[in-house]
Amino acid sequence: MSRNKLSKRLLVLSAAITMMLCQSAFAAEEKVQAEAVAEAAAPVMQMNMQDAMARAFATNPAIKIADFEKDAARASLNAARAGRGIKIQANASASRGGYDEAWFINTGKTPTAGTERIGNTYSNSITASIPLYTGGALSGAIKSAKAGYKSALVGVQKSYNDMRSTVTNGYYTVLQADDMQVLARESVERLAEHLKNVKAQYDVGVVAKVDVLRSEVELANAQQNLIKAENAYKISEANFNKIIGLPLATNLSLEDTLTYTPYEQDLAYCLDYAAKNRPELEQAKQGVEAARGQVRQARSGYQPQISAVASQNFGTSDAHWPADEESNWTVGVQASLTIFDTGVTRAKSHAARANYFSAQEAYRDTIDAVNLDVRSQYLNMREAEKRISTTEVAVSQAEEDYRIAQLRYQAGVGTNTDVLDAQVALTDAQTNYLQSIYDYNISKTNLETAIGVPMQFPHAVKIEK
Repeated sequence: MSRNKLSKRLLVLSAAITMMLCQSAFAAEEKVQAEAVAEAAAPVMQMNMQDAMARAFATNPAIKIADFEKDAARASLNAARAGRGIKIQANASASRGGYDEAWFINTGKTPTAGTERIGNTYSNSITASIPLYTGGALSGAIKSAKAGYKSALVGVQKSYNDMRSTVTNGYYTVLQADDMQVLARESVERLAEHLKNVKAQYDVGVVAKVDVLRSEVELANAQQNLIKAENAYKISEANFNKIIGLPLATNLSLEDTLTYTPYEQDLAYCLDYAAKNRPELEQAKQGVEAARGQVRQARSGYQPQISAVASQNFGTSDAHWPADEESNWTVGVQASLTIFDTGVTRAKSHAARANYFSAQEAYRDTIDAVNLDVRSQYLNMREAEKRISTTEVAVSQAEEDYRIAQLRYQAGVGTNTDVLDAQVALTDAQTNYLQSIYDYNISKTNLETAIGVPMQFPHAVKIEK
């Protein structure tokens, strides 16, 4: 093959590859544009904290699950209490049978031969009974069910408290992400303006090419940070939409801002308030009561079971239903006591007692965990509060430093590096201040949840579709 033919083929191949790459680039650009158009067309919803709370309470599964658990616990308590009442049973039976061989009636004289006597037998009965003494089985069951119901009631309150914390934290996260992308955008704008100044001075020969290149690199890095900040905002927005039951693509316009509001209470007050109001403590306490009732139930196997019984019986041995020709009634008291059950009652008692001790330890551990949680959230809040004042001063100093660095560079007595370093310091100071405000508000919300500040139960909440 000649060199000219090889060159032509290589040229054609290069052209084909170039066209393919261009098509891929165009397709990617069209995809990005389509996504941007779809995002712009997504609905925008005004939202404040109260609206977000109402939506979460009305739509989030966690609230509904707690309500269903409460209903189930109430039904279990009603069932346990109903065990003390009268129980009425109706029984009916029908059978057919006879003797396998001829039978004899022995009257003391000569035995008389009979037939196999195959026939039908019917019987019906209605029995009413009421327990008089169960050895603690009924009282233990009621005690355990009542504790479960109280725990479920507190669980509903806990679900509202937790949902308030979840909504508030998600709301603040969206606000922070929005502020972060604003800071990133401001950083890009400052660097873009500085780059124009550097290029203008380079064009007249005042600065070297290296200043232009360094400024372009810093601008490119800032643009990358802006892209990340915008993506972080989209993710936080989608997560928050899920919490409050909105379509994930919904664009939100939040009405509140991250601010600093002092918290006046001290740590001792918080610990004391948590000891009286934290839902988990009451739930652990009711867990001990439920275990105590189960111990009483298990030990009832050692005691007699006494009940009053009244019955009406109907029966017949002919072929006619409903067997109401022969009837009798009885009224009396029944008593039963298990003499030997191969150790079943003993094993159940040991298991119930172990569960009771376990519940006591769980209650003690919950007290320690709550105290640790309250203390940690309180200290985190105070730490963030201190950072707010220091970072606020740092922002003012960084803004002044950046202004001076720009003036010095424009006057020719400062360097490009001084301006860029001042720009980075300003962005860092602004970010630290915003982070401290966010950490303070999050810790404050978590502290309110940790001490058990009750969330008012909403009533009918109408959600606009």
